[in-house]
Amino acid sequence: MPQSMNDEVLLVRDYIYETSGMYFPDSKRYFFESRFAHRLQELKLDSYHAYLRFLCTNSEGPKEYSRLIQEITINETSFFRNAAQFRAMVDLIVPEILKMKQKQGTNRLRIWSAGCSSGEEPYTIALFLLEYLKDKIRNWQVEILGTDIDPSVIEAAKRGIYTEYRLRNVPAEIRKRFFNTNHNGFAVNDNLKRLVNFRVSNLNNKRDNIPMRNFDIIFCRNVLIYFNTVSKKRVVENFCESLVNHGFFLLGHSESLFDVTEKFKLVHFPGGMAYKKAAGQDG
Repeated sequence: MPQSMNDEVLLVRDYIYETSGMYFPDSKRYFFESRFAHRLQELKLDSYHAYLRFLCTNSEGPKEYSRLIQEITINETSFFRNAAQFRAMVDLIVPEILKMKQKQGTNRLRIWSAGCSSGEEPYTIALFLLEYLKDKIRNWQVEILGTDIDPSVIEAAKRGIYTEYRLRNVPAEIRKRFFNTNHNGFAVNDNLKRLVNFRVSNLNNKRDNIPMRNFDIIFCRNVLIYFNTVSKKRVVENFCESLVNHGFFLLGHSESLFDVTEKFKLVHFPGGMAYKKAAGQDG
C-alpha cells in the first residue's frame, strides 16, 4: 500500500473512466481509494503509478482489470429481481411486439440483457417467456443475449449454477421445472439455456456494440448509475441504435433518461415504467 493517499489514485480512476465509461466523482473518493488500495495490497505494489503500469503492460493486466471491475461494481443480483418489470414484459410489452412482428411477417424476437452480471436476469427473461406466454411463444424464434464487461461473471453465467439464495424469489413449483439440483447448487436446465447466449461486451466501446442491432427489448438495469452524463449519453445513444423502431428499453427503478435523450417515450405500467423508442430515431 502506498505511503500516502495522494492524487495518483485519480490516474487509475480516470483510466477506468476512459476504458469503461464508469465514473466515480470526488464525492466517492473514499470508496474508490479503498477499492484500489485493496488491489495494490494484493499485488504488493507500492504506488498507483505502478498499478496503472501493471494494468496497461503486464500480461496479467486483463485479468487484473476484471478483478478491479468486480471491486468497484455491485454484482448483487437474483432471479425474479424487480419482478413487476418481467410481468409487464410478458403481459404488455411482448404481446404488443408480437402483433407488430406478425404484421411484418417475421417470427423473430430478440432481447438484450446488458450488464447481466452472472446471468440471473437473462435466464429470468427466458423463464418468464416460457412460463407465462406458453403456446403464444412456441412458434417464435427467441434470442436472448446477456452481456457484461467482466469475463469472470460471463463464465459463471454460461455455467448457469446458482445458490438457493439467488433463487429465493422463485416459486417452488417453477424452480422444479426449470432447475436441476446437484451438489454445486441449482443448475439452469436446457429449456432455459437454449434461449440464452452470453458474451463479454463493454457498453462504452462502440466497436463492441456494432454487432448489437435489431433488438426488440433491451434491459439495462442498475448499470447507468456508474456513468456520468457524458458517458451515459454515449451509451444510451448506442442502445437507441441497437433497438428496432418501437422497441422497449427498461432501466432500474432508480434510473431515468431525464436530461439524457429525447428519443424515447416514457411508458407506465403497473409497478414500473419503460421507455419506447419512437420511429426514425436511429441517427
